[in-house]
Amino acid sequence: MYFARWKVWAIWILSILSILIAAPNLVSEATLKTLPSFLPARQVSLGLDLQGGSHLLLQVDLAAVERDRMANMVDAIRGDLRKENIAFSGLAQDGAQITLKLNDGTDPDKARRAIENADPDLNAVVGADGVMTLTLKPAAIIAKRNAALQQSIEIIRRRVDETGTKEPRIQQQGTDRILVQLPGVREPDRIKALIGTTAKLSFRMVNTDASPTGRPPVGSEILPSERGEQAPAYVVNKRVMVSGENLVDAQPSFQEGQPVVSFRFDSVGARRFADATTENVGKPFAIVLDNKVISAPVIREPITGGRGIISGNFTTQSASDLSVLLRAGALPAPLKIIEERTVGPDLGADAIKAGLYSVLGGLVMIMAYMIVSYGTFGFFAVVALIFNLIMTIAALSLLQATLTLPGIAGMLIAVGLAVDANILINERIREETKLGRSAIASIDSGFKRAFATIVDANLTTMLKMLILYGLGSGPIKGFAVTTTLGILTSMFTATVMVRYMMGLWFARNRPSKLPL
Repeated sequence: MYFARWKVWAIWILSILSILIAAPNLVSEATLKTLPSFLPARQVSLGLDLQGGSHLLLQVDLAAVERDRMANMVDAIRGDLRKENIAFSGLAQDGAQITLKLNDGTDPDKARRAIENADPDLNAVVGADGVMTLTLKPAAIIAKRNAALQQSIEIIRRRVDETGTKEPRIQQQGTDRILVQLPGVREPDRIKALIGTTAKLSFRMVNTDASPTGRPPVGSEILPSERGEQAPAYVVNKRVMVSGENLVDAQPSFQEGQPVVSFRFDSVGARRFADATTENVGKPFAIVLDNKVISAPVIREPITGGRGIISGNFTTQSASDLSVLLRAGALPAPLKIIEERTVGPDLGADAIKAGLYSVLGGLVMIMAYMIVSYGTFGFFAVVALIFNLIMTIAALSLLQATLTLPGIAGMLIAVGLAVDANILINERIREETKLGRSAIASIDSGFKRAFATIVDANLTTMLKMLILYGLGSGPIKGFAVTTTLGILTSMFTATVMVRYMMGLWFARNRPSKLPL
C-alpha cells in the first residue's frame, strides 16, 4: 500500500487541475469573460442536439457540371477541327452535348479521331446525316461529378469556417447531397446566402459599341447589372480577361468612406490583368459575379501591380461576405437547399436537462448501492466515480470535442464500467478477507487480482471504440470519444485514486478487520 511521494503529488495535481478545467462548464460565457485570463476558460463544445442550431441538406446540381464542361469545350473543339482542316458548320452546345454538321466530303472517322484524340473524355458519334454528337464518356461523368461534390464540400467548409461557427458538421450524403449542421446558429440566413452563392467571378471588357436593349454581337452577351435602374444591363465580351481562380486574397476595406473589396491576383492573373488594362485604357471593364455585373469601372491607367478594388453598392456586411466568397473560391455547381430545420434553444436545453438528469440519476443510484454494499470502501468508490466524471468533462473541455446526446450515453457507459471496476476490486478484497488474510494483505491482493481483469475488460472496450471512431461519423464519433475518455479516467480513479484513499484510511485506523 506504499505510495511514492511523486505518485501522491501526481494524484493531487491531476485532481485539482481537473476541477479547475471542468469548473468553467458550471458558469455562463458572460461570467467567464469577467474572470482573470490565467484561469481556464474552455467549455465543452455542445453539438447541434444539445445547444440547438441549424440543419441544412443541400443538393448539388451535378448536371450543371456537365453543361459547364461542355460549354467550355466549344471553342477548343472548333480549334481542333480547324487545325485538322475538317470542314463543318453549326457548332453548338445543347445541354450536356455538343452538335455540329460535317460538310459534304468530310471523312467522319477522321473528324471523330481528331476530337477523341484531343480530349479522351469525349465520345463522338456521327449520324447518317453527317451530324456529329459529342458527349462525355460515363467514366468521365462519374469522375467529374465526384470531384465537383468533394470540391463543393471543401468550399462550403471554408465559407462556414470564415463565419467563426464552431464545430460545423459538413459531410456528403448520398451521391449528390451535402449535409450541413451548424451548432449554435439559429438565424442561418447569412450562412445560407454564403453557402448558396456560386461566386464565379470574372473580369471582362464591356462592349460599348452595342446596346443592351438590342441583339448582342457575336462573342458578346447581355448581363444584368446590380445597379438596377441606373444601368439595368451591360453588353460584355464572353472572353474572360481574368477569372476568380487567379485571386489569392480578397479583403473588405473602404474607399472614400464607402465599403469596397480589395483583391490581389497571383502572378498569372496579375500579368493578364496588366496586359488587358494596358491595351484598353479609357474603356470600361465589367466585374461579373455569377453572371451579374456588380461594377463596370473605366480603366484610367494600366493596372500593373496585381491589385485592384471592387466597388459597388456594398454595405459593410455585403463587402465582408463577398470577400469571404472570393477567398473561399467558387462552387463548381449551384446548390439547392432541399431541407432546412432549426433546432431551437428550448429543445437543446431540454436535451441538456434530460442528459444531466440521466447522468445524475444514475450516479445517485450507484452511490447508494455502493455505500450500502461496501460501506466505507463503497464511499471511496463513490468519490472516485465523481472524479471520473470531473476528469472526463475536463478532458472534453481541453480537447474541445463536441458533446452530443450519444456522447452523454457514452459517459453513462463509462460510469457503468467504472462501477464494475470498483465492484470487482471490492469483491476480490472481500474474498481475500474470507480466506483469513490480514487487512493489509487482503487489500493489496484484491487490487492485484482485480487489476488484470479490469485492464482486459477496458482494453477490449477501447478497441471497439477505436473501430467505431474510425468507421463512424458525427455523433457516433462523439460516443466513441466520451466512452474512451471515461474508460481512461476510470482506470486512474478506480485503481490509483481508490487505492490511495484506502491506504490513507488504513494508515489512520490500522483495523484488524476490513469493513466488508
